[in-house]
Amino acid sequence: MRLFSSPLIRARPPNPGSSLCRTESDSDIERRKCYYLLRNAINGVSLTREETSASYVVIRHNIRTYQSAGVVEVVKGRQNADAALRKFMECQSPSDHHEGWRYFFEKTDLKAGMDPAEATRLRQAHLESRESKAEQETNVLGDRRGTFD
Repeated sequence: MRLFSSPLIRARPPNPGSSLCRTESDSDIERRKCYYLLRNAINGVSLTREETSASYVVIRHNIRTYQSAGVVEVVKGRQNADAALRKFMECQSPSDHHEGWRYFFEKTDLKAGMDPAEATRLRQAHLESRESKAEQETNVLGDRRGTFD
């Protein structure tokens, strides 16, 4: 007995010579990811203790301009992050999606339920700190290579 079936998986691809033939878009990939996440949830794939207790941030970004709109929600647990991601994707207007706006989530050390603006500010500060540290390490490695030549 099948509890869930996806039209994306069952649909026949268009004839390669037709004008309907296209490559898989980001939205198709995101829908397929949602399908697999939902299928795994239905089939009882268990999450680790860390995945259920860790905090996740849901982030809105534009894949065309690489612009980030920042954190839209901070949740506790991987399943809640999946649900929040699906909620934002389902509520998104087609024109917004066409403009390139997408959502993703990532694990964080921020507290679940905190203000999204504050979470965005803290996340940005952490990213800048990490980037400057990596740049300094790259410069040090470059200096060391120069002395051994």
